[in-house]
Amino acid sequence: MDKKKYYITTAIAYTSGKPHIGNTYEAVLADSIARFRRQQGYDVFFQTGTDEHGQKIELKAEEKGVTCKEFVDQVAGEIKNIWDMMNTSYDKFIRTTDEDHERQVQKIFRKLYEKGDIYKGYYEGMYCTPCESFFTESQLVDGKCPDCGRPVTPAKEEAYFFRMSKYAPRLIEYINSHPEFIQPVSRKNEMMNNFLLPGLQDLCVSRTSFKWGIPVDFDPKHVVYVWLDALTNYITGIGYDCDGDSTEQFEKLWPADLHLIGKDIIRFHTIYWPIFLMALDLPLPKQVFGHPWLLQGDGKMSKSKGNVIYADQLVDFFGVDAVRYFVLHEMPFENDGVITWELMVERLNSELANTLGNLVNRTISMSNKYFGGEVRSTGVCEPVDEDLKAVVLGTKKKVADKMEDLRVADAITEIFTLFKRCNKYIDETMPWALAKEEDKKDRLAEVLYNLVEGICIGASLLESFMPDTTQRILTQLNAQKRTYEELDTFGLYPSGNKVTEKPEILFARLDVKEIMEKVEAMRAAEAEEKAQEEEHKEEAPVIDIEAKPEVTFDDFMKMQFQVGEIIACEEVKKSKKLLCSQVKIGSQVKQIVSGIKSNYKPEDMVGKKVMVLVNLKPAKLAGVLSEGMILCAEGEDGMLALMTPDKDVPAGAEIC
Repeated sequence: MDKKKYYITTAIAYTSGKPHIGNTYEAVLADSIARFRRQQGYDVFFQTGTDEHGQKIELKAEEKGVTCKEFVDQVAGEIKNIWDMMNTSYDKFIRTTDEDHERQVQKIFRKLYEKGDIYKGYYEGMYCTPCESFFTESQLVDGKCPDCGRPVTPAKEEAYFFRMSKYAPRLIEYINSHPEFIQPVSRKNEMMNNFLLPGLQDLCVSRTSFKWGIPVDFDPKHVVYVWLDALTNYITGIGYDCDGDSTEQFEKLWPADLHLIGKDIIRFHTIYWPIFLMALDLPLPKQVFGHPWLLQGDGKMSKSKGNVIYADQLVDFFGVDAVRYFVLHEMPFENDGVITWELMVERLNSELANTLGNLVNRTISMSNKYFGGEVRSTGVCEPVDEDLKAVVLGTKKKVADKMEDLRVADAITEIFTLFKRCNKYIDETMPWALAKEEDKKDRLAEVLYNLVEGICIGASLLESFMPDTTQRILTQLNAQKRTYEELDTFGLYPSGNKVTEKPEILFARLDVKEIMEKVEAMRAAEAEEKAQEEEHKEEAPVIDIEAKPEVTFDDFMKMQFQVGEIIACEEVKKSKKLLCSQVKIGSQVKQIVSGIKSNYKPEDMVGKKVMVLVNLKPAKLAGVLSEGMILCAEGEDGMLALMTPDKDVPAGAEIC
């Protein structure tokens, strides 16, 4: 009988830089779900990867002085290394620079264009580079990006658009008839009330203001907008072909059983992505879960705040499984979780060292002390045994129920409830007291057998969340991991087996003061390294331009340069490039037309003091009289910067 398939994905990580522990959490969360489904007998396919196109990456690569491909290769490699370090069992790591993905994205774009769902127009709005998103003025929050809170800039460019409104009624009906589609429910309500019901605007799906993207094959000056590119990875990664020649793998796996994403990109996955799929005549994923954020103690992690924590740093201090335990167990179902170094130490000491580590150590130590390591079932039972067995055997269903609802933290709690019950069983049966009476030896053996059996079942359930720890426990107990079906039976540990002679400490207790001293030393070293990098930065790039013919001093003296103060500015209606400024120079005001609209808004110009060539012969530009010239510097990419005095001088001051 064929196994039932289960296709799970994470959002692909953006290759703008090293992911922090909050980003890494998602990969670990997906891994725990994938592992548990495998344990249940599902044929699991777990896909993750990297999102590698967009303006932000183009700018980052330029800052580093490398090509875009060189930049994303380095960052994608770092992300993959972190996912591997955290022991994530993905089946495919897709990159959006993969040739087969890029080819399919071009075919998808063309198909939707030929179908009439994509059309060409112009986009004008406020653009957030980090989020790669356009917004209207009304969507901004305090004038900033509603998603990330960063500044936005005005942008206008030719673009292709997707007709979102065409599919909106169908999506609304689908969401209403499939209550499990968006989880948690609070995310569903947000999408319906804030976006779908008020009416969807058509979506910009191409850009011309940067080049680092997949070219639109029939209009190469356009690149495919990052979200249409990135979202399609969920189908291109498993063999989708837009021409109808998809692989058997695609036919088997699609639709996805679960898209696991951060709550900040829920809109893209529950509105844009389903509509793209509808346009492609493909079924929608069964469920999209928007998990909350893992926050530092003083708020959202950011490099500017200096509060970023990385997975490899935590692993150096606590080990992989301790970090996996923390991020999985401390994240609530709907609300944001909190991570601090102090909290990590507290949880490691209380739960991992005390509850779990001490239980395993005591059980093995007592087995060695009283029976030379041999674990025997004697059948000498008491009523307290039945309660222990009921808790142990009842844990599988409780964990499965929690995992079915994606309540991973609660599932781990159930497993640790089993371990706590085993610890309580030691207190109830008091093996050290039984050992003092010769006629209680068989009872003592049964107690220790029950403990070993309980730990084996608990450790087997723990494997999805802490795989290395599970193996270390079972190795010390000389036991095999139980199959999912075997977790329903108590008493499968072979009677007469021997545990290891010297128990290994699973998790050593840590001193929070010592850890914080090491953390401060680490931060100081990072700050020192950053300061040294700043000190040894290469000189700023220079631009060489073609030399003009030499002029005499007399020629130069014919030109009159003065400081002017811009008192008013407006767009020239008949031009896409020109601004018309009223410039106060001494006691007079001159009207000057400048081709700087691409870099400055009229309201940004007012109040600036600029360098003016005053005695330039007047001329009409786009029908508007210009009585001078405002001087600018031009960068290699065409960016213009006004020449302004570095000290406050009065309007009219001569520049000499």
